[in-house]
Amino acid sequence: MSSENRPGVLLVEDCPFSAKAYQIFLQSDYAVRVAHTGTEALEQLAQQNFDVVITDVRLPDMSGLSVLDKIQAEMPSLPVIVITAHGSVDMVVDAMQRGASDFISKPFDEARLEVTLKNILKKQKLEEVVQQYEKVYRRDQFHRMLGASLPMQNVYRIVESAGKSNASVFITGESGTGKELCSEALHAESPRANAPFIALNCAAIPRDLIESEIFGHVKGAFTGASAARDGAALRASGGTLFLDEIGEMPLDLQSKLLRLIQSGTFTPVGDSKEQKVDIRFICTTNRDPLREVQEGRFREDLYYRLHVIPVHMPPLRERGSDIMLIAQSLLKQHAEDEKKDFRGFSKDVENVFMQYDWPGNVRELSNVIRNVVVLNEGSVVEMSMLPNPIQSQKSKGSRAWAIGNNPPAFGEVATVPRTEGGPGDVAAAIQSDSGNQEILPFWVEEKRIIESAIDKCGGNVARAAAFLKIGVSTIYRKKQQWDRAQIPGN
Repeated sequence: MSSENRPGVLLVEDCPFSAKAYQIFLQSDYAVRVAHTGTEALEQLAQQNFDVVITDVRLPDMSGLSVLDKIQAEMPSLPVIVITAHGSVDMVVDAMQRGASDFISKPFDEARLEVTLKNILKKQKLEEVVQQYEKVYRRDQFHRMLGASLPMQNVYRIVESAGKSNASVFITGESGTGKELCSEALHAESPRANAPFIALNCAAIPRDLIESEIFGHVKGAFTGASAARDGAALRASGGTLFLDEIGEMPLDLQSKLLRLIQSGTFTPVGDSKEQKVDIRFICTTNRDPLREVQEGRFREDLYYRLHVIPVHMPPLRERGSDIMLIAQSLLKQHAEDEKKDFRGFSKDVENVFMQYDWPGNVRELSNVIRNVVVLNEGSVVEMSMLPNPIQSQKSKGSRAWAIGNNPPAFGEVATVPRTEGGPGDVAAAIQSDSGNQEILPFWVEEKRIIESAIDKCGGNVARAAAFLKIGVSTIYRKKQQWDRAQIPGN
């Protein structure tokens, strides 16, 4: 294997004999450079890129752990293997807390070092693949939709694929999640992008006018029809007809819409002649469409005609850091509109925004930020500027869950776990000292253990997770539950 294709290893070892032995063993698979002092190692790192660093702890001019600290500060992604003949449990813990990828005690066999190197390089390769994937496929924005969360990445991919088709799309999701933005993106991604996009809100049109709005009417078709009028179906021909809140459409009109979808033909109100159109249908509802079918409010045959490609818009509370991404965009937009100087949010406001349920989703978030911008002055949004319902979120929970029940899933809101004596007893339990013989609830002990581990790791959650032998995501999920619970005494 040529040196150009071999991973580069910097070996930092003050003993010439050990350095030579390691180099002979490694040189068949790795391009090895040797440094005998910490200073020499740092100089080589400044001049050349390496894939892995192997350093002894005891060096003539400095500790190998100091070399590790320097690498962590300037090249945190570079893996470092620490080796020593004078290892102890405390030294192992110290090295791992400082960011070492592995710790090997001398003497060690060649297989131990070989396995460690291969595992580190395999992990590096996987991380590079993930980073490349995210660079290519992970987007913060897609048309007018904002969001980098995994649920939104899934929406983007479906829209991108479905946009090229003429198949009907059924968008579901809570009110305010951006269903209309999704429909606009579907139209923009389609071959019909330059043709009309006609949107019709079925919930906003009076029942006796909705048929005329969709199919049009001729002059004299009904009282007040003083002139003929083209409906949304004819105006959308060649393009897309977007029917918002289709669940509000009367049953008798649903049958006429079904005929339009099946045959591409319709008859205007008061006319006897059929008209032919070419339409791509997109519809939305904030209800459960299958339940509407089961309860007789929505035609089953129409449901299956429209529900060809389903897209679910996730609620804001399930989108994690998207909340602040969208909040920042809205703040910039509203500040420009109102000619204000707001540029960001205080840490307290960010915490409240991340903990809040946002039952009105993006629409509610927009309203809150607009309220703040209009009624206040400054460059940073502070807690005192938030509307009262949002401020009070810090002192209350939303939904109760009892000890012994399953904890809430990611995105659900956990409230204060209740003991027999109520929240006051919980607060007393949390504040009780270690000498208290009272048996505490499991979640209290779990919280104490995890927070203690994070403190001992200097706030590094990943290292705490490694020592506790649990996933990093588990800690973040539990922290999110505790934050939302607003446990008394926390």
